[in-house]
Amino acid sequence: MITLKGDSIYLRALEPQDLEFIYSIENDENIWEVSNTQTPYSRFLIKQYLENAHQDIYEAKQLRLAICQDDDFPAIGLIDLFDFDPRNNRAGIGIVIQKEENQGKNIGSEALELLIKYSFYNLNLHQLYANIGVQNVASVALFTKFGFKKIGIKKDWILYHNHYQDEAIFQLINKQI
Repeated sequence: MITLKGDSIYLRALEPQDLEFIYSIENDENIWEVSNTQTPYSRFLIKQYLENAHQDIYEAKQLRLAICQDDDFPAIGLIDLFDFDPRNNRAGIGIVIQKEENQGKNIGSEALELLIKYSFYNLNLHQLYANIGVQNVASVALFTKFGFKKIGIKKDWILYHNHYQDEAIFQLINKQI
């Protein structure tokens, strides 16, 4: 089981008791814009997902970790590696902190730093990328803080509330490899 510890948070593998938390995130229409979700997920589908969450990143091509603060285990957010490509040593990365009261408290920064280090030093990835809506100022600031560079704009990429929005792609190259 993966556990990555920071100063005030830790990242851990998903557990069966995360079902309701993941259900609430996956079905929160306010988050759909950043997660590329179009339809709600049932508890049944999320339960099946959790039953297979033990798969190795090389098998599943993704890694989703819970962001936690307390030792009593409840998740406050999720951080993901997706589109894992071991041949080219790259993956996409995304993060969501569920409740507004937990945002702006350095939780996202600490989680992102932990997963970047894990990606570069444990998985030996050469690069990470993030797709961020250009209007998502907080996410742009978070990722650029860690050296992600904007490498392009996808025009009218996301249809949200009947308006098209641009999405930027950010990239972080591991200079150590």
